[in-house]
Amino acid sequence: MPKPDLSRFYPLNIAVLTVSDSRTSANDSSGDLLCQLLQSADHQLVARSLLPNNKYQLRATLSQWITSDNIQVVLINGGTGFHHTNCTVEALTPLLDTLVPGFGELFRQLSFNQLGSAALQSGAVAGLANGTLLFAMPGSGGACTLAMQQLILPQLDSKTGPCNFVAHVKNSPLKSCGA
Repeated sequence: MPKPDLSRFYPLNIAVLTVSDSRTSANDSSGDLLCQLLQSADHQLVARSLLPNNKYQLRATLSQWITSDNIQVVLINGGTGFHHTNCTVEALTPLLDTLVPGFGELFRQLSFNQLGSAALQSGAVAGLANGTLLFAMPGSGGACTLAMQQLILPQLDSKTGPCNFVAHVKNSPLKSCGA
C-alpha cells in the first residue's frame, strides 16, 4: 500500500453541535461561524444540531455521532461555562476514551490574554471517542474563533507538523503511515 502524501491536505467530515437554552436555528451565530470556518478550511459539514442544556439529550446525540462511520470530528459550542444550567462538560466527559488535556489548558491560556481571570470559568475540553475527535468550547463567537483559528483548524490539517490529529480519527487516510 502506498504511503499517504503528508504534504497534502485531507478534508475531514465534521459535525457541529450548539448547546443553548436561548438560541434557535435562526440566531445560532456561533454555530453558523463554526460551519463557515470549517468549510472555509475545506472540511465537510456532515451534521448539525442545536440542543438545550440537557446532558442526556447531549449524550444521545453525541453517542450517535461517535458511532457514525461518517463523522470524524465534532465541534461543540456552548454549555461549557461555570453556570448551574450548563452541562456540556458533564455530558461529554464520560463518553471520551482519551482526554486531550492540552486543548483546555491552551484555550484558557489564550483566553486569559483577552479576558483575564474570567478564563478560569471556561470548561473547554477535548478528547477522542471511538476514533471521533470532539472539541467543546464556549458559545461566544470570540471563543469559537479563538479555538478554531489558533488550536483546532491547525490540528485538523494533515500538513501541520510535527504532529496533528488527522491520523487519529476514524477512516483517516493517514492511518496506514503510522503518522
